Amino acid sequence: MNKKFLASLLALTMTVGLAACGAKGKDTASSSDIEYIKDKGTLVVGITDFEPMDFKDDSGKWVGFDADVATKVAESLGVEVKFVEIDWDNKILELDNKSIDVVWNGMTLTPEVTKSMECTNAYCNNAQVVVVNSDVADKYQSADDCKDLTFAVESGSAGEAAANENGFNVVAVKSQADAVMEVSAGTSDACIIDLLMAGAMIGEGTSYPELAHTVELTTEEYGVGCRKGSDLAAYINDKFKAMYDDGSLKEIATEYGVQDSLVTQ
Repeated sequence: MNKKFLASLLALTMTVGLAACGAKGKDTASSSDIEYIKDKGTLVVGITDFEPMDFKDDSGKWVGFDADVATKVAESLGVEVKFVEIDWDNKILELDNKSIDVVWNGMTLTPEVTKSMECTNAYCNNAQVVVVNSDVADKYQSADDCKDLTFAVESGSAGEAAANENGFNVVAVKSQADAVMEVSAGTSDACIIDLLMAGAMIGEGTSYPELAHTVELTTEEYGVGCRKGSDLAAYINDKFKAMYDDGSLKEIATEYGVQDSLVTQ
């Protein structure tokens, strides 16, 4: 074999080998979600407009119980927090594609969610409730009473699942906030939303004083979703515990009226 050709072949083999080692090292480093987030300098949080968990204040800043706690976690990682509104039906895809790093938006720990994501421990209790106009609320005190109503529900939500389980007529909308607007506008008879959202958005002293919630269709728990196998979930659990112990978690919860729903950490 020509010596010059042999030398070129050996050089090419070494180059390919080094490239493979480099790629392997890169994959190993990226196996830690925490290190990945630190390297890029941002924690990207997938949310929807969901008061009191994630919503914009008068200045356009995202605030709320989940938003404020997520910001604290980002600070502890030494990175900036970035909130991105997502289509709730595509939350798992957004997470797996790394368009976002966490789903942190009053997410119910359903079997589908826990199977598809690395989830934190529960941090809040919740329920799915029926919302109607207050002047007819007395007529709808059980699921059977609601069979003839048309419900607006957030697509892919626990509210939609509750509606389907009860055989209700549903119209899927983009968010829970949109579902409430449907009832207020009279384009749907009722909607199903989270109890915590109902407490913040409807009734006397809120944006929708003419609406009331009646039947509790489910009881459930909220958790934060990370990519399957992510080390970030355990990190957030540790932060939940520390913030619960020092009282700061309850302080933030009290600011948004969800203190009674906190789960002991």
